[in-house]
Amino acid sequence: MEKLIDGGVLPRKIPTHEVIYCRLRDMVLFGQLKPGQPVTIQGLTAQLDAGMTPVREAIRRLTAEGALTLQGNRRVCVPDVALTQLEELAFARLTLEPHLASIACSSLKKSDIIRLEKIDSEINRAIDTGDVQRYLMNNYRFHFDLYEQAQSPILLAIVHSLWLRFGPSLRVVCGRFGTSSLPDRHEEALAAMHAGDAAALARAVEQDIRQGIEQVRQSIATANV
Repeated sequence: MEKLIDGGVLPRKIPTHEVIYCRLRDMVLFGQLKPGQPVTIQGLTAQLDAGMTPVREAIRRLTAEGALTLQGNRRVCVPDVALTQLEELAFARLTLEPHLASIACSSLKKSDIIRLEKIDSEINRAIDTGDVQRYLMNNYRFHFDLYEQAQSPILLAIVHSLWLRFGPSLRVVCGRFGTSSLPDRHEEALAAMHAGDAAALARAVEQDIRQGIEQVRQSIATANV
């Protein structure tokens, strides 16, 4: 039984393997591991300052989620996204994410919208200063802070797996073209939140996703020329 302090319960310690999984997941999600660039498992253990067992477990989970692929000589890499795969990701994201946003709209409190506005301010600063990492992290926060309000854990888990497959490609776009044209239709989304207009919020999220997908599509096409 956990000890009580002043009538409360001590927070449960997060297992080491879960911490390592989250750290490696973020390295994939926010482009610290480049698509197609192999890294050794030993190198990841050193980078994460972790034991081999939790790193292997994190790799196993991310491989199952399609975020990493195993190679020979104890190497892994973030897979490149082909145009055919991008079309599948586009279909799934454009189907699920506007739907989650629409559901979330009626649950949003004023404090939620204020929090999302603060996150969007961070995104704008990142775009203005060319800070790719800051953009990617806060863009992720904006979308998932919104989607979590839908209280649809199954759909949320699916969308998260889609972002793991799509996020590294958006990082490649940032590296090639900078931050000036990155997807950001959040002002329209925030206006819809204030108005309590679920349909308008869904449209804004859809347009935001389409913009990012089109940039990745152009990047892949250019790379294949």
